[in-house]
Order: sequence, then structure tokens, then C-alpha cells
Amino acid sequence: MSAGDACLAIAGVKRGQSPTEPAKITAQHVLVQYQGARTAKVHIVRFRDEACLRAMEARDELRAGADFAEVVKKYSDEPGGDERAGALGTIGRQDVVPRFADAAFELLPRELSDVVETEFGFHVIKRTE
Repeated sequence: MSAGDACLAIAGVKRGQSPTEPAKITAQHVLVQYQGARTAKVHIVRFRDEACLRAMEARDELRAGADFAEVVKKYSDEPGGDERAGALGTIGRQDVVPRFADAAFELLPRELSDVVETEFGFHVIKRTE
């Protein structure tokens, strides 16, 4: 299995909703897009597996203690994300797509997700509260 295939397998893990999860959380994220991802700009030329591996690099830097805002500046393709350090503020499940919600709401405060794929690209999510 190639590194790209391994990354895609991790990013595609199925998650579900827990009956004990909070109604709202606060979170930050890094978004790495690829050609064909929903809302991806024309200048995004990387392929899906390349985007996944790039998101994994961001995750690894965060796990090693890198500053979240700096990792967002370096890796995120979200418009305006670097100005907010990837912060999404307080969100409920209904505010984000289901795969993002499933990953974000299973996290404990200050916990970092693995790479998660949605139709927008690949995310690394940190629950802040």
C-alpha cells in the first residue's frame, strides 16, 4: 500500500454520533484542498492523495508541538483561515458537514484529530473546548 493510499484509508474512517456528546464545541482546523474538492479554487492543482499527505504533514507538525496558527498559515487552503488561526468558533453538528461533525464531536477538549476527509478536502481538527 502506498503512503497516499494509507493516508486515504485513515482519512476515510467511518465515525458516528455519540449519545453523550455535547450540543456545541469550539474548534480550529487546517483544510487542505485538492482539484475537484467542493469550493476549491482554480489555483489548487494538487491531487487528492497529495492533499491527504499534506494534511498528514500538518497533523504530524501539530502532534510534535507546532503552533496551530503557524501550521494553518503554512498548510491551510481555507480562505481567511490564516487570519483566524483556523478557528471556527462555537459550532453545533448542524453547522458543519456530517463527516467533519463526527470527527470533531468525538474529540475531547484540546485533542487533535487524525486526518479527516470531507467534500471540501482534508482536515485536521482541534477541539479547543
